[in-house]
Amino acid sequence: MATHTTVRPAPTRTAPTGRARSSNRPTGRSIIASNRKARHDYSIIDTYEAGISLTGTEVKSLRAGRASLIDGYATITEDEVWLRGVHIAEYAEGTWTNHAPRRSRKLLLHRAEIEKLTAKMRENGTALVPLSMYFLGGRVKVELGLATGKRQYDKRQTLAKRDADRELERYAGRRFKGMTG
Repeated sequence: MATHTTVRPAPTRTAPTGRARSSNRPTGRSIIASNRKARHDYSIIDTYEAGISLTGTEVKSLRAGRASLIDGYATITEDEVWLRGVHIAEYAEGTWTNHAPRRSRKLLLHRAEIEKLTAKMRENGTALVPLSMYFLGGRVKVELGLATGKRQYDKRQTLAKRDADRELERYAGRRFKGMTG
C-alpha cells in the first residue's frame, strides 16, 4: 500500500524594510505657511525641498497653522543647513516642555544637495529663503528658494508685467463672451 505525502515549501522570511508605516497617514500636501513676500523681493533661481528637525510641541503648533516665514532665511554652517528667523508660535496646551518660538532648526538635505547649494551660494550674491512650509505624508517639509535680491525697478517691472497680463486676460475673456470693449 502506497502512501502519498505532499511536501509544502517552507515559508520565506523577508527582511524588515525599516519602520512600519501607518496606513492612516495623510498623503496629500497641505500648506501650513507660505512666504508670498519672498517672491516679490527676490527672483527665485532654483527650489529645494527639505525636511526639518522639530520638537513635538512645534509639530502640534504647526498642525494648528501657527507659523510665519516672513523673516526667515537659511544658512549653511559646517556642512549643515539651518533655518533661522522662522516663527513657530508656542503650543497653547504646552507646559514647561514648550519650545522657543524663533529657535534655529536643522534642515534635512542630502549631502550632494548641500554641496551644490554651497557652491552656488559662493558664486554670486544669493540667499536661501523659505518659500513655504507644508505637510507631506504626515511630515513637515520646507520649500527653500535659492534667490537673488530684486532692485526696486525690477519689482516695478514685475508689477507692471503682471498688470498687463491681467488686462490681456480680461480683454480675451470679454472677446470670448462676445463683449468687445
